[in-house]
Amino acid sequence: MLRPLLYLVALITLAGAKQTLTASTELDISSCPITIYGQRYEQAFVNYTSQNLVICFKGFYGSGTKDDCILGPLPDSKNAEFDQFQRIPLLETIVQYNFGPLSVLYVVDIQVDGTTADQVTVTNTPSSRQTRGYLDISGCRHSGAVYKPATEVNSPETCFSLTCDEDLVLKTSSCAALYDSIFNPKLDLVCTVTGPALIDFHGLLTSVRDRCTYSLLSLPSAPDFQVLANFQERHRKDVSFLDSVTLRLDGPGVQIHLKQGGRVQVNDAPLSLSTSAQMVHGVELSKDLTGVTARVSVSNFTIYVFFDGYTMQIHLQGPVGSALHGLCENSSRSLADLRVPESNPDSCLIQYNDTEESMINCTKMTEHCNLLKKEPFASCDINPEPYITACTTTLCSYPDRDALKCQFLEAYARTCKLQRNATLVDWRSKAKCSFCQDRTCSDHEFCGEKSVGGDNRCFCRAIFASKYRDQNALGDPTVCNQTSGSLTLVNCLLEDEGLDYIALHLKDPTCRGHMDEETHLVTFSFSDINRCGTEVMSSNNQIIYQNTISNHNSSSSIITRKDQVFIDFSCVYMKEAMKAFKVRSRFSTSGVWNYTLTMKAYTDAARTRPVDSNTEVRLDEKIWVELKTEGLDGDLISVVTESCWATNQESETGSLRYDLIKNGCANPADPTVTVEGNGEGTSSYFSFNMFQFSGKSGNIYLHCKLQLCIKQGNSCIPKCNGARTRRSIRSRYEASALISMVWTN
Repeated sequence: MLRPLLYLVALITLAGAKQTLTASTELDISSCPITIYGQRYEQAFVNYTSQNLVICFKGFYGSGTKDDCILGPLPDSKNAEFDQFQRIPLLETIVQYNFGPLSVLYVVDIQVDGTTADQVTVTNTPSSRQTRGYLDISGCRHSGAVYKPATEVNSPETCFSLTCDEDLVLKTSSCAALYDSIFNPKLDLVCTVTGPALIDFHGLLTSVRDRCTYSLLSLPSAPDFQVLANFQERHRKDVSFLDSVTLRLDGPGVQIHLKQGGRVQVNDAPLSLSTSAQMVHGVELSKDLTGVTARVSVSNFTIYVFFDGYTMQIHLQGPVGSALHGLCENSSRSLADLRVPESNPDSCLIQYNDTEESMINCTKMTEHCNLLKKEPFASCDINPEPYITACTTTLCSYPDRDALKCQFLEAYARTCKLQRNATLVDWRSKAKCSFCQDRTCSDHEFCGEKSVGGDNRCFCRAIFASKYRDQNALGDPTVCNQTSGSLTLVNCLLEDEGLDYIALHLKDPTCRGHMDEETHLVTFSFSDINRCGTEVMSSNNQIIYQNTISNHNSSSSIITRKDQVFIDFSCVYMKEAMKAFKVRSRFSTSGVWNYTLTMKAYTDAARTRPVDSNTEVRLDEKIWVELKTEGLDGDLISVVTESCWATNQESETGSLRYDLIKNGCANPADPTVTVEGNGEGTSSYFSFNMFQFSGKSGNIYLHCKLQLCIKQGNSCIPKCNGARTRRSIRSRYEASALISMVWTN
């Protein structure tokens, strides 16, 4: 773990805004507090004595001071500097520093409650100048005394024992505790879930092979409390891992979710945590560098639930003889009995096959897992066999990635600390381990290592990724919506290909992808407001909007190199539309563009009096018909009414047909027909005098055929000449929601 270090230079330096101190000075260090042997301070008091420069934390130093202080020699310059340094990662890793042969010039005392707790020396000689020294000032305090990490004190005379473990957790016991353990026995149980393996309270091992949610612990005496484990796949589809933990309170009413990366959600709301405990619905929640801990007291039990994103441990303390339920109590029970129905989709039970891993070295992994039989693990008397079996079974079927081989060692070490109060010193030096903390991945991702022992990132879950990889795709199909088009890519798939979404852009380099913070999906889009370099082309009976996602700044080179990517996507219009009220054009697999075409009839030239089912229309009365579209880009597209005709049947090919518009122009044989605005924009209208088919008294069906025309470089307005005739007829108009406009007698 990271520990506070005292960093001393020839001029004693603390954290803060830089200033020179020549007299007694009180300093605010709340922006960078100092922790000395477990005590945190946000103020410092600096003053000089005849022999020392002194920094105390409760008040200025004086005779008989009972304070935590740092006493150093007077600096040659008779002053000290107060400065703030940027974070120095190297210093964070230093716990002990060997200065070699000492020629002592400076001796710095660290006092706790007025008594020297430790010293650090800084030496200078004419031949070798040393200007700095380091001292580990982490530890525990008890009754005014200071204890270094990994310290154990036992006193048989006083029947007292004390432990300050590596994580700076102080534990003490006395004869009273011994008496209590004999005459008032209590349960002290640990259940561990790591990877697909579960080791129950009794040391029995089972494995979960699906992606469902299971009940780990419930109490008949507290039916509203339950601990659930949620399993998901990672790199492989056929191996499941513990993915998150849920504490269910008040039945399904309140659920606290512990997720990877140290994330916590209360129902669906994220919760920010720190090392300071926070009470949420009666659960004490805290977070440190190792993971998240939930503590709950229920029905005479104290239950600790720890989760670090990989491993979960339930530490249960309570009265002997109490009934417990769940996999942690009896892992030999049928998994079906403990599966949580309301939390599991049917698909969670589907079993998948995946390609065989050729790089797994089972012999090497078995040797690694058997480290649990050696020191320092051998000093713990808890049976390591379930952990060894879980370790070898998993690592012989799943690649050694994402610090997986460290999980089983970590789980055993934590169990020893919880049940035996035993700290296994320096076991981490036997394996390089890095765990994901404070990295947020989406539901279709998990956090893992980029390389063994290296940085981590969010990877795609295997089942989620397979639907894209099977099609050699990086995202979903193009979405075309009225006057815009978009393509959404999956960021974890991009990272698998070594692509940084920040470097990708459309043909216009200023148009870049937007990542959704929750799903980590990256969307690139264009619209009629910002076309982002979109090209418009005409091909046969299609109008195509085309753009390209690329990390290359030149649009003239259509090639792919190792470090370059080009992803084309397009939206397509069909030029012809045949529907009377609504048009839905279906395009190629690159996308579907929807737009709406309506036909309405009016009895006035201003088109303010619409014809409805109650309107009486007389023979030879003039009618105005408006053809109007929505969802088209009027700057690029015009609508041309190519033809309109009437039939005596609902089909556009009825036994009788009368043309009103032909080839974009009014029928020269009917002088009552007038066409206006045709090809000028996304709507047009025409007028004619009402008529009836000779010798027929049935319905009249009006049909129109339209085409879409690209304006760029084209004139979409038809050239028309011709004569007109007129007729007279009486009819009544009624609108149908199918494909025609109908007049009925």
